[in-house]
Amino acid sequence: MLDLTYEMPKPKTIAGAKHDWELVIGMEVHAQVSSNAKLFSGASTQFGAEPNANVAFVDAAMPGMLPVINEYCVEQAVRTGLGLKADINLKSAFDRKNYFYPDLPQGYQISQLYHPIVGEGEVLVEMGDGTARNVRIERIHMEQDAGKSIHDMDPHMSFVDLNRTGVCLMEIVSRPDIRGPEEAAAYIVKLRQILRYLGTCDGNMQNGNLRADVNVSICLPGAYEKYQETQDFSHLGTRCEIKNMNSMRFIQQAIEVEARRQIAIVEAGGKVDQETRLYDPDKGETRSMRSKEEAHDYRYFPDPDLLPLEIEQAWVDDIAAKLPELPDDKKARFISEFGLTDYDASVLTAEVESAAYFEEVAKGRNGKLAANWVINELFGRLKKEDHDITESPVSPTQLGGIIDLIASDAISGKIAKDLFEIVYTEGGDPAQIVEERGMKQVTDTGAIESALDEIIAANPAQVEKAKVNPKLAGWFVGQVMKATGGKANPKAVNELVSKKLGS
Repeated sequence: MLDLTYEMPKPKTIAGAKHDWELVIGMEVHAQVSSNAKLFSGASTQFGAEPNANVAFVDAAMPGMLPVINEYCVEQAVRTGLGLKADINLKSAFDRKNYFYPDLPQGYQISQLYHPIVGEGEVLVEMGDGTARNVRIERIHMEQDAGKSIHDMDPHMSFVDLNRTGVCLMEIVSRPDIRGPEEAAAYIVKLRQILRYLGTCDGNMQNGNLRADVNVSICLPGAYEKYQETQDFSHLGTRCEIKNMNSMRFIQQAIEVEARRQIAIVEAGGKVDQETRLYDPDKGETRSMRSKEEAHDYRYFPDPDLLPLEIEQAWVDDIAAKLPELPDDKKARFISEFGLTDYDASVLTAEVESAAYFEEVAKGRNGKLAANWVINELFGRLKKEDHDITESPVSPTQLGGIIDLIASDAISGKIAKDLFEIVYTEGGDPAQIVEERGMKQVTDTGAIESALDEIIAANPAQVEKAKVNPKLAGWFVGQVMKATGGKANPKAVNELVSKKLGS
């Protein structure tokens, strides 16, 4: 666990014409389960397949076809719950949520309303300024995804692609604990990070594998605290849901826009209607999609084709025993084991692949030096070229080799950067490159002294100035480094210059 102390971040406040207003935000995140097959059929979940290529008879709702639950999807949901420190319900059940969608052939969605597989949990959301918000998870339930309607292929008709139909989703529902746009984005980032560490969702928002419905309401200062004391929602404003958000930037923009819309309505004496809205980033506005339905509008009832789901505690315990090290624990370990700063540890653990890369580089080496090279040199270069760590042309072994050469004084920091460039662009073994290209650092004080003596002899006026003003001794250091092609040991050069000039 993190042995760090955080203060609670202050809620976002927006000034209205009459009052200051605070934001209250809850999130419903739909995460596609990482599984090769769908929730109730053996059809593939591969992204990018030809339209309607990954459709089984069950997905197409052919007469007489019955759903058969995918045990691995259940395991992934349990694993997610455990990763979020949530209660695992040994008994859960599936319900039919009835509504018409052209891309949902059954005419209903199989979901879990009354008895979800995962109960209450939590996510610690760090804000990077010494503050953190503990966001409570209300529940996680499994449900099948709908297909996709395509409206831009023909001016007169729409097409339906059922490839996503029946893909297993985990709907992760938070309490209304988030108090600002930045917190909302940070929550999604943290949740995505945990899911990727667990291997239960790839978190690809561009492909729609992770998307969020954002519930936004406003309240006067002090009202939220009354809600927390009583759990009475009447202290809060009417919430509106912004549907299908898959961009951190747009999530923040949409919350701000929607909050200001609600403030304007309330301050003008109007009433905010509970409804589902869509965010239009081009116009910078939210617009009404439909009135917000209640559970009874969907006519939920237990799915007659699926028995209640009962799992054993021993199975849950076995999954728990095999959980990987999660981000908060890994960050704490990096800080204590490698002596890293909170910031460096956060950067290195942001992605599971980055953490694994760093740990391999740092094994048996100076952790701080390894972190500096991974973050500043490698990550910096990869970001410049719009690549991620999985596309790095420099392996952990190669970067570790460069660090070993620095630690042994075989090369200087400057030479190391030149060597990194060679390895990055051409590849090869760092030690062999240094040997073959004559890049070894000059540590022979006799050779360094000889070069310094020549420079001193050729620049008597500069010598006198340096004796009066010791700060000018740096000029001689630079000249020696230049004369030796940057190969001279900087520490030895500084010591000799100080000795020769009496500074």
